Amino acid sequence: MTDLSGILEAVLFVATDPVSTEELAEITERPRDEIETSLQDLATTLGASRGVVLRNVAGGWRLYAHPDAYHYLERFASTEGAKRLSGAAVESLAVVAYRQPVSRGQVGEIRGVDSDHALKTLERRGLVVEIGRAPGPGQAVLYGTTKTFLEKLGVESISDLPPLADHVPPAEIVETLELPMRPDTSSNDSTS
Repeated sequence: MTDLSGILEAVLFVATDPVSTEELAEITERPRDEIETSLQDLATTLGASRGVVLRNVAGGWRLYAHPDAYHYLERFASTEGAKRLSGAAVESLAVVAYRQPVSRGQVGEIRGVDSDHALKTLERRGLVVEIGRAPGPGQAVLYGTTKTFLEKLGVESISDLPPLADHVPPAEIVETLELPMRPDTSSNDSTS
């Protein structure tokens, strides 16, 4: 993409905070005055016929929903599909994805907290489903991920998920992180 307007629109689309003209000039390697002109043109184009507007706020530029669309955005925000997953739901989903088939109890044990609500949310969203029963007493429900989960993640199969080893810090870092949580043994030694 070499169209400056398109480049600026893409950067502003993914930005979570206002982006200064200087930063946009640095990113695009274009002169500041060329960026300013392109931003003004983009603001005029977007404001006239699109669902978003470009505003210069808090020392930078940012895309916002067009004020005429607010009524529809309020209605959309109240739908189930617009709601984001909680941290607990994301953690539970990761456990199911990497350990499936897995029971509710196993998910809770791995997370260290009760995961019933999170799993119900994931079921309601169509991201996990009952795939069987565990053998033995109680025959716990076993969960696995769905095609919807794969689709939302943009992968063909569970085997396309990144290996967990890529996201686990080395043992020495884990030990350093756990050190403040260990009981202080030196104070116990001095009383004996």
